[in-house]
Amino acid sequence: MTGLDEALRLSQDIIWLHFIVFLRVGPIIALFPGFGEQSVPVRIKLALALAMTTVVAPAIAPEIPAASHETTHLTRFVLAETTLGTFLGIGIRLFLLALQTAGSIAAQSTSLSQILGNTGATPLPAMGFVLVTGALALAMMLDLHVRLAEMTVLSYRILPVARMPDAGILAQWGIGRVAHAFGLAFTLAAPFVIVSVLYNLTLGIINRAMPQLMVVFVGAPVITGAALFLLMLLAPTMIAIWVEALQAFIVNPLGTR
Repeated sequence: MTGLDEALRLSQDIIWLHFIVFLRVGPIIALFPGFGEQSVPVRIKLALALAMTTVVAPAIAPEIPAASHETTHLTRFVLAETTLGTFLGIGIRLFLLALQTAGSIAAQSTSLSQILGNTGATPLPAMGFVLVTGALALAMMLDLHVRLAEMTVLSYRILPVARMPDAGILAQWGIGRVAHAFGLAFTLAAPFVIVSVLYNLTLGIINRAMPQLMVVFVGAPVITGAALFLLMLLAPTMIAIWVEALQAFIVNPLGTR
């Protein structure tokens, strides 16, 4: 009976450990770029979350306190860990939204916003769809899932189990992440915005000099061709900058150093 009791206690501890880790890993997987897309079935997301839990749990076992299984402790663990996982997942998801916003800004600036607008689960202009698809493919080729496991393990050292950070600090962090996402989006789309401004300025000067010329019919093919040429030249650099920013966030999600 002593051996059986020891086995039962050990199995309960293992289940408790994986349950606590799953509470934080689940929201991160649900919001993670590539894994958390609408086109990915829920069963696949659940399997990925369970697999990531199995990978992370042994590494952070010393960080999990020997807490009892009382209802009060369970409620505190569920609320705290789910909230922390959701915030980390949103922080990562903002990078994908930044790339989508950059594609939308570039497309609106160059009059390409309505081409292939409904290709994906989320309606995107052609530029946004190309950038998002290329960025996700490159991120997966660079072992983004391995970086995800590293970030999850690191998060337990920065954010201890069942310990909610200060609400003011959390709100400030969220505002900073949103501001960073919009700044990154505009930075990526800046060449297209500059070309659009120069195009419209030139078109206005030509229209003032030659009112009888239909400058719209002359200028539309020019801006379309210039936008596609710029996309061909700048897409690798834009995606590389995005991946570098995402990796920097994964290494240091809270900006503590």
